[in-house]
Amino acid sequence: MNLPNKLTVLRVVFIPFFIVAMMCKAIPYNEWIALGLFIAAALTDMLDGKIARKRNLVTDFGKFMDPLADKLLVCSALVCLVELDRLPSWMVIVIIAREFVISGFRLVAADSGVVIAASYWGKVKTVFQMIATGMLIVNFGTWNTVHFVFEKVVLYAAIGLTIISLIDYLIKNRSVLKDM
Repeated sequence: MNLPNKLTVLRVVFIPFFIVAMMCKAIPYNEWIALGLFIAAALTDMLDGKIARKRNLVTDFGKFMDPLADKLLVCSALVCLVELDRLPSWMVIVIIAREFVISGFRLVAADSGVVIAASYWGKVKTVFQMIATGMLIVNFGTWNTVHFVFEKVVLYAAIGLTIISLIDYLIKNRSVLKDM
C-alpha cells in the first residue's frame, strides 16, 4: 500500500476516535481533541491527492476510497453536530443528499466509461464545509457577535456551494444522463 492510500486509510481510522471525542463530554477538552482529529483528517485529504498525483501513485483503491473517506468524515461530523444541537438537520440532509446524488451519478458514468473528476465548485464546497464544521466542533456559541456572524456566513456559504456544485456537476455531465 502506497503513502497516499495509507493517508486515506488513516483518515478513516480517525473517524471513530473523532466521534468519541465529539460525543463524550467526560473527556477533558473533548471538543479540542475532536477539532484536532478533524483537522488532521482534513489535512490527510489534502495531502493524499497531491502526493498521489505528484509521485504518480494514483490507484483504483485511492480513486474509490479517497472520496468515500471524505464523505464518511464529513457526514460523521455533521451527524454529531446535529445530535449536539449545533446544526439544523435540514442542512445535513442537503449535504448528504448531494453526496449521494454525485456518488450515484459517478457510478452511472463509470459504467459508461466516463470518469467525472472533482470540479472547482466541488473543491471550494469542501473547503467551506470543512471550515464551517471545524468552527461548529468547538462550540463558541454566541460568545462574540463577530464570530457568530462569521460562523453563520461560512455555514450558509457551504450550503450554497453544496447546491451550486451539484448543479455544476449535473450540467457539465448531462450527457451521462441522456444514456439513462
